[in-house]
Amino acid sequence: MNTLYFKYALEIERTRSITKAADNLYMAQPNLSKAIKELEDTVRFPIFERSFRGVLPTRQGLEFLVYARNILDQMEKIEAIAEGDTSQRQHFTVSIPRGSYIAAAFTQFALELDPEKEINIKVQETNSMQTITDLVENRFKLGIIRYQRMYENYFLDYLSDKGLGHEHIWEFEYVVLMSKNHTLAGAAEVLYNELSQFIEIVHGDTAVPYLGALETQRAQGPAPLRKRIYLYERCNQFDLLSTLPFTYMWVSPIPDELLERFQLVQRRCSLANNLFKDVLIYPQGYTFSRLDKKFINKIYASKNSLSFRQFL
Repeated sequence: MNTLYFKYALEIERTRSITKAADNLYMAQPNLSKAIKELEDTVRFPIFERSFRGVLPTRQGLEFLVYARNILDQMEKIEAIAEGDTSQRQHFTVSIPRGSYIAAAFTQFALELDPEKEINIKVQETNSMQTITDLVENRFKLGIIRYQRMYENYFLDYLSDKGLGHEHIWEFEYVVLMSKNHTLAGAAEVLYNELSQFIEIVHGDTAVPYLGALETQRAQGPAPLRKRIYLYERCNQFDLLSTLPFTYMWVSPIPDELLERFQLVQRRCSLANNLFKDVLIYPQGYTFSRLDKKFINKIYASKNSLSFRQFL
């Protein structure tokens, strides 16, 4: 069995497209399609199927891809032994939520990488359920998940079932982030009902399979006119907030440097069940590498530097 085909299959899974996968692999689409057909003939079951969401793994394909990823990971480790000095390799993977203090920690972590050595770093921002899945399927070695404290038992039981260990990072209240020119910026604390007249900026891909506390509260009483802008990336959220003074966003506490750079303020808002936790997760029995430990230290340092610690 040609293990090179495993890489092809994993790239199709990642992109959900044979065309995109072929472009990323620098090969012609017909050649990639032929390779996957040969692989499916070898294993004697279909690995992918087409749907309205793109090219997705079948049930058997999902199981196959887990083993394929593990085989390639073990092969990489064998190659590293053959190459000799592994201290020259800087390999690190992490899946994280969209949290500005985490992004700031990663920046500080990246600043300390040695540019004279090999660098292979993979960072993903996504929701908690996807992070758990990606660790179980060996796409990432470390993860940080975020959940409301009221759902803690659910998540901890789920982590245990999936063979994942965990370490508490911190507990915090979500705050309301807005422009310094926002109508509510002068208030020491924002009232929840005051927000209904403004546009909320929301990350559209952070859903978990139950109704969150904030959504529950919105569902009570007369339904306000829904005003939302859904984003599927981080890069322009602060620009929108600073440029459109009638917008706001629910976030974990933000580092002062970002507040000053984008002329933003963060305000507390009393709300039921507004306690969240960030938790480091990893495979049970996993041995942290030197870079893992450095990143974790940066996370705690970034969290401890926040001036909004009164919301712990």
